[in-house]
Amino acid sequence: MAGRLVIAITTHDVGARVTTRRRVPGGFRDAVGILESWDEGVLKVRKRDGTVVEIPEETLVAARVVPAAPPRPGRM
Repeated sequence: MAGRLVIAITTHDVGARVTTRRRVPGGFRDAVGILESWDEGVLKVRKRDGTVVEIPEETLVAARVVPAAPPRPGRM
């Protein structure tokens, strides 16, 4: 059974933790992090390592809000 690709986020989800999948040359790339902004057709997602991924919305094929990340071992 094949999964469905659904974009289930909007500009109202800025500040939420999201997972995204986008088209890139040769396939797809995923990014999980905090949706920092969605302006002028570009989403900015800050990953756990602090890097920001810019995603043109026309390349987005799937996205949804996800729960907060579990605590990392040894970092309480």
